[in-house]
Amino acid sequence: MNYICSKCGKTAATTTRAAKCACSGLWKLAYSPPKFDLSLIDQTTWSIFRYRAFLPLTEETWRDISLGEGLTPVIQFTEDVLLKMDYFMPTLSFKDRGAAVLIAHCKAIGVHSVVQDSSGNAGNSVAAYCAKAGIDCEIFVPEGTSPKKIDMIKAHQARVNIIPGTRDNCADACRAKVDTEGKYYANHVYNPFFYEGTKTYMYEVYEQLHRIPATIFVPLGNGTLFIGIVKALEEFLASGIIEKMPHIIAVQSEYCDPFVKAVLAKDKLPAAVIPKPTMAEGIAIGIPMRGQEILEYTYRHNIEMITAPEDRILEARMALAAKGIYCEHTTAATYAAYLQYCELNGKTADCLIPMCGAGLKSDH
Repeated sequence: MNYICSKCGKTAATTTRAAKCACSGLWKLAYSPPKFDLSLIDQTTWSIFRYRAFLPLTEETWRDISLGEGLTPVIQFTEDVLLKMDYFMPTLSFKDRGAAVLIAHCKAIGVHSVVQDSSGNAGNSVAAYCAKAGIDCEIFVPEGTSPKKIDMIKAHQARVNIIPGTRDNCADACRAKVDTEGKYYANHVYNPFFYEGTKTYMYEVYEQLHRIPATIFVPLGNGTLFIGIVKALEEFLASGIIEKMPHIIAVQSEYCDPFVKAVLAKDKLPAAVIPKPTMAEGIAIGIPMRGQEILEYTYRHNIEMITAPEDRILEARMALAAKGIYCEHTTAATYAAYLQYCELNGKTADCLIPMCGAGLKSDH
């Protein structure tokens, strides 16, 4: 199996330790799964690896690495809203989907030590799965990251570096270590194996509901869940199990919205923005590294881009909690965006919204 450079088209074996192509382009995975069919799901496996027939796994390392991630319920929250409870995960975040597949791959190719940068959740997931796999792990987080997320990362025996400045500064510091020390970059943005894990979000929705809801809301920062969702839906189209793409609405922070601005201008690259402090820290990405790829998906499928109103995030979080759903602020931002969207556009029925992170992780 090979990687393909998204910039120059060069190929490299997936055993490579290079985080990207020599031309600086990010890797895509040269992998086409079989047509999606419910009969190919392993009903005896209680994790995302029940879908391994559609995952690019060549070894059985997942058996020793899985922590039981996935199979999160879809609940009816209101008449118009379904919630996919993706913080019902080993590390309380949807990022476990991607980390499980990525670290299974790392184990399969003999990686012994990794580094990663994160606003907290992805770092926590990678640290947990590295702990299970016996892989040395070092995580970089930006200042202001929730102390509880940092405590969880440390509990998994990973080293933590707290970097001054923005989330983008944190990524720069980590990538500098990758460049100078040759560490394996187990990153949820660079490594395409991560998206092979997050696409199982949509697999589960289809298996659970036997259909796809009409409108899919998804938070968008680096695109970890966004790309996974679109990949899965494209697979469903190719398999003939859906006839058209649902209406996808991607949500950015009002204070960090490079994709919203790019779409308004019909640009092919994310707009240059200066992020301002936001409660939606998980999607506050000023320089999304897969920005061009995300915009290609956006224009191909007429995906709508909106922002979450900063002054309504706490209100949305309280509204969710008042009905038993205690999520983190970034997750509440997606619900805040949904509420505002309905105010502006009228009743929007049959909506699916992900509950990406548990509330206790983001309480400061």
